Amino acid sequence: MISNPSALNTLLADIRRFVLETCIPLEAEIDRTDVIPEPVVAQMRALGLFGHSIPREYGGAGLTAEELTLVNIEVSQAATVFRARFGGNTGIASESLVADGTEAQRTRYLPRLASGEITGCFALTEPEAGSDATSLRTVAVRDGDHYVLNGSKCFITNAPLADLFTVFARTDPDTPGAHGISAFLIERGTPGLSTGPAERKMGQHGSPVGDVYLKDCRVPASAIVGEVPGQGFKTAMKALNKQRINLAGLCIGPAIRLVDEMVRYAATREQFGRPIADYQLVQQMIADSNTEVHAARALVLETARKRDSGGDVTMEASMCKMFASEMCGRVADRAVQVFGGSGYMARTVAERFYRDVRVFRLYEGTTQIHQLNIARRTMEARGRALELG
Repeated sequence: MISNPSALNTLLADIRRFVLETCIPLEAEIDRTDVIPEPVVAQMRALGLFGHSIPREYGGAGLTAEELTLVNIEVSQAATVFRARFGGNTGIASESLVADGTEAQRTRYLPRLASGEITGCFALTEPEAGSDATSLRTVAVRDGDHYVLNGSKCFITNAPLADLFTVFARTDPDTPGAHGISAFLIERGTPGLSTGPAERKMGQHGSPVGDVYLKDCRVPASAIVGEVPGQGFKTAMKALNKQRINLAGLCIGPAIRLVDEMVRYAATREQFGRPIADYQLVQQMIADSNTEVHAARALVLETARKRDSGGDVTMEASMCKMFASEMCGRVADRAVQVFGGSGYMARTVAERFYRDVRVFRLYEGTTQIHQLNIARRTMEARGRALELG
């Protein structure tokens, strides 16, 4: 749903200018230094990028799912680390509050997240709890009006620089699986919470990822999202359901960029006295890539519109994430192939993006987890249809 076409077009134009004039010229430097310069982050704040999906009453732009998809497609045509810097605030790190937070929690944190004054992160994954997030071992023990948390988290985007942590912990040790998990809002500086150094990664240099440690971390019971214990896993799934549509949009932008780069390179690179763009096997790679980009874009926008209309998009969100991330990986692989030997060299956009987009098939649920989810829901729906028929 597009609520204000004129305002959206202005926003997209502003983002396109930011991407072309500020982000793309800095891609190689940031990949080398592993740091986004602070003046660039200040520009992100000035453009309102930290608060796109946060409701207007809390200082955000209140974009619909469809509008947010179009923004994500635009902004991710630069190296994905730029969006990662503000993406938590306008995505997974704020959505728990938007979905289930109390009014006091929303008022306290959402305006600061929307402005970029603070950076949020979503601390769910653990060394023994990845795809099976319900097996997490971080515990929160009730002590009067407080809880004491102990455990650790890993692979948490923005953990090394985050100010606000949404931490998932088991508050009911006697309840297995999802039902005994609660989500806590914990500020940096709280005694007992610490973070490790940024991990060295395959790609997305400039987007810090690290561990979160909780050792006798004491927080008030009012720190639980919504102040309702045992609802944390449901809160996480609400956040992830929306984020999977966002992430699918973020897979489309790099693929669009890579198609453009393939076309540009093929038109200028000559072999056997002709541009390689004249050769049909190169044309096939470009044609397949562009077709898959359009297919992913159509699927994600259709799903976003269904979500905006109030429909249940749990299965479609999985489809979007699975298809778009796999599509992006195939396009990145073809881009390296079209670039040939140059595509293997670190100086080219094909090599950088090939590394950057590989993680899309892993986080927010691996491809294989989404395949299982899609199959299960498909069979359940088919079973219901047979019963009714």
